Amino acid sequence: MVVGRFAPSPTGPLHFGSLVAAVASYCDAKSQGGLWWLRIEDVDQTRRVAGVSANIIQTLQRYGFTWDGEIVYQSQRDQYYEAALAQLRQLGLAYACTCSRKEIADSSTLHGIEGVIYPGTCLQHPTKPDTPAAWRIKTDRSPIGFADPIQGHQQNNMATDIGDFVIKRADGLFSYQLAVVVDDALQGVTHVVRGADLLNSTTRQIYLQQLLGYPTPAYAHIPLVLNADGQKLSKQTLATALPDDNIVATLIAALVFLQQPLPDNALSLPLAHLWQWAFAHWQLPKITSD
Repeated sequence: MVVGRFAPSPTGPLHFGSLVAAVASYCDAKSQGGLWWLRIEDVDQTRRVAGVSANIIQTLQRYGFTWDGEIVYQSQRDQYYEAALAQLRQLGLAYACTCSRKEIADSSTLHGIEGVIYPGTCLQHPTKPDTPAAWRIKTDRSPIGFADPIQGHQQNNMATDIGDFVIKRADGLFSYQLAVVVDDALQGVTHVVRGADLLNSTTRQIYLQQLLGYPTPAYAHIPLVLNADGQKLSKQTLATALPDDNIVATLIAALVFLQQPLPDNALSLPLAHLWQWAFAHWQLPKITSD
């Protein structure tokens, strides 16, 4: 059974880039007769905007999405993340860290795919007393790779490209990387189709899956929708919320962006019929990384 999911963060209303990601994951799962979960990724409570979760759900319903099972909220799942952290600690794979960002920046000479790499200070020296501690995962020089049908083969050396990354923050909030790995495993997700902005996260997630004994889903990362300035559509770049009208036309635009075939009468189709066409004619290999 194929199991997919769409996992928006409630930091702002859905925009066209969000719709493209939702359409891709939905069609990929339903075209294979699979299940499709909706997960609200609100693990970072500092970024959650009041009322946005309900708005996301209403927008998806308006656009004809239907999900299987109950909606999962990460903010209600700390016990599962805590259990995973406890397992990693018992295996000697996680350690406390009291270094500040400034201390890391000042002490590290290593740079990876997303900037400064943590130099392992708290792994080699005692942590600072009376200081809130984050938890980091130990990395080694293992190459972690995966075959992405859109972006091509991806591989990172965990120690030199990523470094020991945080899985629980000093403020007590669990990291996205740990939360998403636990949720995908517990929900039985087999296929993850999402935006290319998360491409650099995938090897970290596969690494955690391997350490925790979880299966690894198939990953595909679709191209990002950009604004006129070449920036990813997002709340930070003032992306416009999805319209409440012209739903069929907007959905067609998403399918066109994903390079999917459409019938000649697409604009005149009822929404439910357009979805059925999209499922029946979905072709992930048509999507290119350009």
